[in-house]
Amino acid sequence: MSAADVSLRGLSKRFKDATVVHDFSLDIANGELVALLGPSGCGKTTVLRMLAGFESPDQGQVLIGGRDVTHVEPQRRNTAMVFQRYALFPHLTVQQNVAFGLEMRDVPRAAREARIGEVLKLVRLQGYSARLPHQLSGGQQQRVAIARALAIEPDVLLLDEPLSNLDAKLRAEVREEIRALQRSLGLTTLLVTHDQEEAMTMADRVVVIRQGRIEQVGSPGEVYGAPANRYVAGFVGRMNFFEGAPGNGRFLSQGGIALQVPAQAVDASIIGVRPERIRLSVPGDSTFRPEDAGANRVPVRVRSLVFLGAAVEVHVRTGAGEAFVVHQPNAGATGVLPYEIDQPLVAHFLREDCIPLS
Repeated sequence: MSAADVSLRGLSKRFKDATVVHDFSLDIANGELVALLGPSGCGKTTVLRMLAGFESPDQGQVLIGGRDVTHVEPQRRNTAMVFQRYALFPHLTVQQNVAFGLEMRDVPRAAREARIGEVLKLVRLQGYSARLPHQLSGGQQQRVAIARALAIEPDVLLLDEPLSNLDAKLRAEVREEIRALQRSLGLTTLLVTHDQEEAMTMADRVVVIRQGRIEQVGSPGEVYGAPANRYVAGFVGRMNFFEGAPGNGRFLSQGGIALQVPAQAVDASIIGVRPERIRLSVPGDSTFRPEDAGANRVPVRVRSLVFLGAAVEVHVRTGAGEAFVVHQPNAGATGVLPYEIDQPLVAHFLREDCIPLS
Protein backbone atom coordinates (compact mmCIF):
# COMPACT_ATOMS: atom_id res chain seq x y z
CA MET A 1 0.00 0.00 0.00
CA SER A 2 1.37 3.40 -0.97
CA ALA A 3 1.26 6.45 1.29
CA ALA A 4 2.31 10.08 1.14
CA ASP A 5 2.67 13.09 3.36
CA VAL A 6 0.15 15.93 3.08
CA SER A 7 0.63 19.68 3.44
CA LEU A 8 -2.26 22.13 3.60
CA ARG A 9 -0.98 25.68 3.32
CA GLY A 10 -3.10 28.68 4.18
CA LEU A 11 -6.39 27.28 2.90
CA SER A 12 -9.39 29.60 2.91
CA LYS A 13 -12.88 28.98 1.55
CA ARG A 14 -15.99 31.13 1.25
CA PHE A 15 -19.54 30.14 0.43
CA LYS A 16 -21.53 33.22 -0.61
CA ASP A 17 -20.87 35.77 2.15
CA ALA A 18 -19.58 33.32 4.77
CA THR A 19 -15.94 32.33 5.20
CA VAL A 20 -16.05 28.75 6.44
CA VAL A 21 -12.29 28.01 6.48
CA HIS A 22 -9.76 30.67 7.56
CA ASP A 23 -6.05 30.44 6.70
CA PHE A 24 -5.90 26.72 7.53
CA SER A 25 -2.42 25.17 7.59
CA LEU A 26 -1.60 21.59 8.58
CA ASP A 27 1.12 19.03 7.83
CA ILE A 28 0.34 15.31 8.00
CA ALA A 29 3.27 12.90 8.08
CA ASN A 30 3.50 9.82 5.90
CA GLY A 31 1.51 7.04 7.61
CA GLU A 32 -0.03 9.32 10.25
CA LEU A 33 -3.71 9.37 11.21
CA VAL A 34 -4.89 12.89 12.00
CA ALA A 35 -8.40 13.73 13.21
CA LEU A 36 -10.17 17.02 12.49
CA LEU A 37 -12.44 17.44 15.52
CA GLY A 38 -15.16 20.02 15.88
CA PRO A 39 -18.92 20.63 15.98
CA SER A 40 -21.17 20.54 12.94
CA GLY A 41 -20.61 23.49 10.63
CA CYS A 42 -17.08 24.29 11.85
CA GLY A 43 -15.48 23.75 8.41
CA LYS A 44 -13.82 20.38 8.97
CA THR A 45 -15.58 18.60 6.10
CA THR A 46 -14.80 21.52 3.79
CA VAL A 47 -11.10 21.03 4.58
CA LEU A 48 -11.45 17.33 3.76
CA ARG A 49 -13.22 18.11 0.48
CA MET A 50 -10.50 20.59 -0.52
CA LEU A 51 -7.90 17.89 0.07
CA ALA A 52 -9.94 15.44 -2.01
CA GLY A 53 -10.44 17.99 -4.79
CA PHE A 54 -14.23 18.20 -4.46
CA GLU A 55 -13.93 21.87 -3.45
CA SER A 56 -11.42 24.43 -4.70
CA PRO A 57 -9.82 26.73 -2.10
CA ASP A 58 -10.14 30.47 -2.61
CA GLN A 59 -6.62 30.78 -1.23
CA GLY A 60 -3.83 28.39 -0.31
CA GLN A 61 -2.24 25.19 -1.55
CA VAL A 62 -2.78 21.44 -1.23
CA LEU A 63 0.31 19.25 -1.53
CA ILE A 64 0.35 15.44 -1.54
CA GLY A 65 3.74 13.77 -1.50
CA GLY A 66 5.34 17.14 -2.20
CA ARG A 67 3.28 17.60 -5.37
CA ASP A 68 1.01 20.64 -5.69
CA VAL A 69 -2.45 19.24 -6.45
CA THR A 70 -4.45 22.38 -5.66
CA HIS A 71 -5.89 22.52 -9.18
CA VAL A 72 -5.68 18.81 -10.01
CA GLU A 73 -8.90 16.85 -10.61
CA PRO A 74 -10.01 14.54 -7.76
CA GLN A 75 -9.45 11.35 -9.76
CA ARG A 76 -5.81 12.29 -10.39
CA ARG A 77 -4.91 12.91 -6.73
CA ASN A 78 -4.92 9.23 -5.74
CA THR A 79 -6.99 9.82 -2.64
CA ALA A 80 -9.94 7.70 -1.52
CA MET A 81 -12.85 8.79 0.64
CA VAL A 82 -15.13 6.81 2.93
CA PHE A 83 -18.40 8.67 3.38
CA GLN A 84 -20.73 9.00 6.35
CA ARG A 85 -23.55 7.17 4.54
CA TYR A 86 -21.29 4.58 2.87
CA ALA A 87 -22.33 5.63 -0.70
CA LEU A 88 -22.59 2.03 -1.89
CA PHE A 89 -24.41 1.29 -5.12
CA PRO A 90 -27.55 -0.56 -3.96
CA HIS A 91 -27.96 -2.57 -7.19
CA LEU A 92 -24.35 -3.81 -7.22
CA THR A 93 -22.91 -6.72 -5.25
CA VAL A 94 -20.12 -6.35 -2.73
CA GLN A 95 -17.60 -7.45 -5.35
CA GLN A 96 -18.96 -5.00 -7.92
CA ASN A 97 -18.93 -2.14 -5.42
CA VAL A 98 -15.32 -2.82 -4.48
CA ALA A 99 -14.38 -3.17 -8.16
CA PHE A 100 -15.79 0.23 -9.11
CA GLY A 101 -12.64 2.32 -8.64
CA LEU A 102 -10.46 -0.34 -10.24
CA GLU A 103 -12.71 -0.42 -13.32
CA MET A 104 -12.53 3.35 -13.61
CA ARG A 105 -8.74 2.96 -13.73
CA ASP A 106 -8.93 0.23 -16.40
CA VAL A 107 -7.22 -2.34 -14.18
CA PRO A 108 -7.14 -5.69 -16.04
CA ARG A 109 -9.71 -8.23 -14.90
CA ALA A 110 -7.29 -10.75 -13.38
CA ALA A 111 -5.46 -8.07 -11.38
CA ARG A 112 -8.79 -6.54 -10.41
CA GLU A 113 -10.19 -9.79 -9.03
CA ALA A 114 -6.97 -10.50 -7.15
CA ARG A 115 -7.07 -7.04 -5.58
CA ILE A 116 -10.73 -7.42 -4.61
CA GLY A 117 -9.91 -10.68 -2.86
CA GLU A 118 -7.06 -9.00 -0.97
CA VAL A 119 -9.10 -6.10 0.37
CA LEU A 120 -12.14 -8.21 1.25
CA LYS A 121 -9.80 -10.39 3.30
CA LEU A 122 -8.38 -7.27 4.98
CA VAL A 123 -11.85 -6.20 6.11
CA ARG A 124 -12.93 -9.76 6.95
CA LEU A 125 -15.65 -10.02 4.30
CA GLN A 126 -14.50 -13.12 2.45
CA GLY A 127 -17.58 -15.03 1.34
CA TYR A 128 -19.74 -11.90 1.09
CA SER A 129 -18.77 -10.90 -2.45
CA ALA A 130 -22.12 -11.87 -4.04
CA ARG A 131 -24.31 -10.06 -1.50
CA LEU A 132 -26.12 -6.80 -2.12
CA PRO A 133 -25.78 -3.90 0.35
CA HIS A 134 -29.28 -4.39 1.80
CA GLN A 135 -28.27 -7.92 2.79
CA LEU A 136 -25.49 -6.58 5.02
CA SER A 137 -25.44 -5.04 8.49
CA GLY A 138 -24.41 -1.42 8.94
CA GLY A 139 -20.95 -2.46 10.07
CA GLN A 140 -20.53 -4.76 7.08
CA GLN A 141 -21.64 -2.01 4.70
CA GLN A 142 -19.02 0.28 6.21
CA ARG A 143 -16.39 -2.41 5.72
CA VAL A 144 -17.36 -2.64 2.04
CA ALA A 145 -16.93 1.13 1.72
CA ILE A 146 -13.49 0.85 3.34
CA ALA A 147 -12.55 -2.05 1.05
CA ARG A 148 -13.59 -0.04 -2.00
CA ALA A 149 -11.41 2.85 -0.83
CA LEU A 150 -8.41 0.60 -0.16
CA ALA A 151 -8.75 -1.27 -3.46
CA ILE A 152 -7.27 1.58 -5.50
CA GLU A 153 -4.20 1.72 -3.22
CA PRO A 154 -4.58 5.41 -2.38
CA ASP A 155 -1.78 7.66 -1.18
CA VAL A 156 -4.19 9.25 1.31
CA LEU A 157 -7.36 7.84 2.92
CA LEU A 158 -10.09 10.34 3.82
CA LEU A 159 -12.74 9.40 6.40
CA ASP A 160 -15.80 11.66 6.65
CA GLU A 161 -17.69 10.83 9.88
CA PRO A 162 -17.39 7.13 8.96
CA LEU A 163 -18.97 5.72 12.13
CA SER A 164 -21.82 8.12 12.87
CA ASN A 165 -24.53 5.82 11.48
CA LEU A 166 -23.53 2.85 13.65
CA ASP A 167 -24.82 2.03 17.13
CA ALA A 168 -22.47 2.55 20.08
CA LYS A 169 -21.26 -1.05 20.39
CA LEU A 170 -20.67 -1.50 16.67
CA ARG A 171 -19.05 1.92 16.45
CA ALA A 172 -16.44 0.89 19.00
CA GLU A 173 -15.72 -2.36 17.14
CA VAL A 174 -15.37 -0.75 13.70
CA ARG A 175 -13.29 2.05 15.19
CA GLU A 176 -10.75 -0.46 16.46
CA GLU A 177 -10.77 -2.29 13.12
CA ILE A 178 -10.12 0.88 11.11
CA ARG A 179 -7.28 1.92 13.39
CA ALA A 180 -5.65 -1.51 13.28
CA LEU A 181 -5.99 -1.61 9.50
CA GLN A 182 -4.53 1.88 9.09
CA ARG A 183 -1.55 1.03 11.27
CA SER A 184 -0.84 -2.25 9.52
CA LEU A 185 -0.94 -0.58 6.10
CA GLY A 186 0.92 2.57 7.20
CA LEU A 187 -1.66 4.61 5.31
CA THR A 188 -1.75 8.41 5.62
CA THR A 189 -5.27 9.15 6.88
CA LEU A 190 -7.36 12.22 7.63
CA LEU A 191 -10.45 11.62 9.77
CA VAL A 192 -13.27 14.13 10.17
CA THR A 193 -15.44 13.70 13.26
CA HIS A 194 -17.52 15.58 15.81
CA ASP A 195 -17.08 12.69 18.27
CA GLN A 196 -14.26 13.39 20.73
CA GLU A 197 -14.02 9.73 21.77
CA GLU A 198 -13.57 8.71 18.14
CA ALA A 199 -10.83 11.29 17.65
CA MET A 200 -9.03 10.48 20.91
CA THR A 201 -8.99 6.71 20.41
CA MET A 202 -8.09 6.65 16.72
CA ALA A 203 -5.77 9.57 15.99
CA ASP A 204 -2.04 10.11 16.34
CA ARG A 205 -2.82 13.82 16.47
CA VAL A 206 -6.04 15.75 16.98
CA VAL A 207 -6.82 19.10 15.34
CA VAL A 208 -9.55 20.97 17.24
CA ILE A 209 -11.44 23.36 14.96
CA ARG A 210 -13.85 26.19 15.73
CA GLN A 211 -15.50 28.32 13.04
CA GLY A 212 -12.99 27.33 10.40
CA ARG A 213 -9.91 28.04 12.51
CA ILE A 214 -7.50 25.72 14.30
CA GLU A 215 -7.70 26.07 18.08
CA GLN A 216 -5.11 23.41 18.94
CA VAL A 217 -3.07 20.62 17.36
CA GLY A 218 -1.54 17.89 19.50
CA SER A 219 -1.57 14.28 20.55
CA PRO A 220 -4.78 13.10 22.25
CA GLY A 221 -2.96 13.30 25.60
CA GLU A 222 -1.76 16.85 24.96
CA VAL A 223 -5.15 18.11 23.84
CA TYR A 224 -6.88 16.52 26.82
CA GLY A 225 -4.26 17.18 29.50
CA ALA A 226 -3.08 20.62 28.40
CA PRO A 227 -5.92 22.29 26.47
CA ALA A 228 -4.93 25.54 24.77
CA ASN A 229 -7.99 27.47 25.90
CA ARG A 230 -11.43 27.23 27.44
CA TYR A 231 -13.06 26.17 24.18
CA VAL A 232 -10.77 23.16 23.75
CA ALA A 233 -11.06 22.25 27.43
CA GLY A 234 -14.85 22.20 27.24
CA PHE A 235 -15.12 20.48 23.87
CA VAL A 236 -12.65 17.67 24.56
CA GLY A 237 -13.94 15.84 27.62
CA ARG A 238 -15.71 17.27 30.66
CA MET A 239 -14.17 20.17 32.55
CA ASN A 240 -15.10 22.14 35.65
CA PHE A 241 -14.42 25.86 35.21
CA PHE A 242 -13.64 28.18 38.10
CA GLU A 243 -13.59 31.87 37.19
CA GLY A 244 -11.78 34.29 39.45
CA ALA A 245 -8.59 36.23 40.02
CA PRO A 246 -5.20 35.86 41.76
CA GLY A 247 -4.94 36.65 45.45
CA ASN A 248 -2.09 36.15 47.95
CA GLY A 249 -0.33 33.59 45.79
CA ARG A 250 -3.49 31.59 45.22
CA PHE A 251 -6.40 31.63 42.80
CA LEU A 252 -9.56 33.07 44.35
CA SER A 253 -12.71 31.89 42.59
CA GLN A 254 -15.81 34.04 42.27
CA GLY A 255 -17.47 31.72 44.76
CA GLY A 256 -14.76 32.41 47.32
CA ILE A 257 -12.73 29.22 46.96
CA ALA A 258 -9.00 29.85 47.54
CA LEU A 259 -7.19 27.32 45.35
CA GLN A 260 -3.58 26.25 45.39
CA VAL A 261 -2.56 26.26 41.73
CA PRO A 262 0.68 25.78 39.75
CA ALA A 263 2.96 28.80 39.58
CA GLN A 264 2.07 29.45 35.94
CA ALA A 265 -1.63 29.52 36.82
CA VAL A 266 -1.53 32.14 39.58
CA ASP A 267 -2.37 34.98 37.17
CA ALA A 268 -5.07 33.06 35.28
CA SER A 269 -8.66 34.27 35.12
CA ILE A 270 -10.05 30.75 34.61
CA ILE A 271 -8.96 27.47 36.18
CA GLY A 272 -10.10 24.12 34.82
CA VAL A 273 -10.23 20.85 36.77
CA ARG A 274 -11.23 17.56 35.16
CA PRO A 275 -14.06 15.77 37.04
CA GLU A 276 -12.06 12.53 37.32
CA ARG A 277 -9.20 14.37 39.08
CA ILE A 278 -11.44 15.20 42.07
CA ARG A 279 -11.95 12.80 44.95
CA LEU A 280 -14.67 12.93 47.58
CA SER A 281 -14.60 12.09 51.27
CA VAL A 282 -16.86 12.49 54.26
CA PRO A 283 -15.85 15.27 56.68
CA GLY A 284 -13.19 14.12 59.13
CA ASP A 285 -11.90 11.25 56.99
CA SER A 286 -8.28 10.83 58.13
CA THR A 287 -7.27 9.38 54.76
CA PHE A 288 -7.17 12.93 53.40
CA ARG A 289 -4.84 15.13 55.43
CA PRO A 290 -5.45 18.88 55.23
CA GLU A 291 -1.73 19.58 55.67
CA ASP A 292 -0.76 17.68 52.48
CA ALA A 293 1.24 20.03 50.28
CA GLY A 294 -0.63 21.19 47.20
CA ALA A 295 -3.94 19.69 48.31
CA ASN A 296 -7.16 21.63 47.80
CA ARG A 297 -10.04 20.83 50.15
CA VAL A 298 -13.46 22.24 49.31
CA PRO A 299 -16.52 21.60 51.53
CA VAL A 300 -19.54 20.76 49.36
CA ARG A 301 -23.01 19.24 49.43
CA VAL A 302 -24.42 16.71 46.98
CA ARG A 303 -26.92 18.19 44.51
CA SER A 304 -27.57 15.10 42.39
CA LEU A 305 -26.09 11.78 41.33
CA VAL A 306 -26.04 10.15 37.90
CA PHE A 307 -25.43 6.41 37.67
CA LEU A 308 -23.33 5.59 34.57
CA GLY A 309 -22.72 1.90 35.19
CA ALA A 310 -18.94 1.77 35.56
CA ALA A 311 -18.89 5.24 37.13
CA VAL A 312 -20.98 7.68 39.12
CA GLU A 313 -21.25 11.37 38.30
CA VAL A 314 -21.68 13.42 41.47
CA HIS A 315 -22.94 17.00 41.12
CA VAL A 316 -21.93 19.10 44.12
CA ARG A 317 -22.25 22.70 45.27
CA THR A 318 -20.26 24.83 47.72
CA GLY A 319 -21.85 26.89 50.45
CA ALA A 320 -21.46 29.97 48.25
CA GLY A 321 -23.34 28.27 45.43
CA GLU A 322 -20.41 27.33 43.19
CA ALA A 323 -21.28 24.08 41.40
CA PHE A 324 -19.04 21.46 39.83
CA VAL A 325 -19.01 17.78 38.87
CA VAL A 326 -17.02 14.83 40.23
CA HIS A 327 -16.57 11.65 38.19
CA GLN A 328 -15.65 8.60 40.25
CA PRO A 329 -15.48 4.86 39.56
CA ASN A 330 -18.43 2.80 40.71
CA ALA A 331 -16.94 0.49 43.34
CA GLY A 332 -20.22 -1.13 44.32
CA ALA A 333 -21.46 -4.26 42.55
CA THR A 334 -25.14 -3.63 43.31
CA GLY A 335 -25.47 -0.24 41.64
CA VAL A 336 -26.35 1.46 44.94
CA LEU A 337 -25.41 5.13 44.76
CA PRO A 338 -22.62 6.02 47.19
CA TYR A 339 -24.06 9.27 48.60
CA GLU A 340 -27.32 10.90 49.60
CA ILE A 341 -28.75 14.11 48.20
CA ASP A 342 -27.64 17.10 50.34
CA GLN A 343 -25.00 14.97 52.09
CA PRO A 344 -21.99 17.06 53.22
CA LEU A 345 -18.68 16.00 51.65
CA VAL A 346 -15.20 17.33 51.05
CA ALA A 347 -13.83 17.57 47.49
CA HIS A 348 -10.07 17.03 47.15
CA PHE A 349 -7.81 17.79 44.20
CA LEU A 350 -4.16 18.67 43.82
CA ARG A 351 -2.46 21.85 42.74
CA GLU A 352 -1.25 20.01 39.61
CA ASP A 353 -4.85 19.22 38.65
CA CYS A 354 -5.60 22.93 38.14
CA ILE A 355 -5.21 23.95 34.48
CA PRO A 356 -4.88 27.66 33.61
CA LEU A 357 -7.15 28.67 30.72
CA SER A 358 -7.97 31.72 28.64
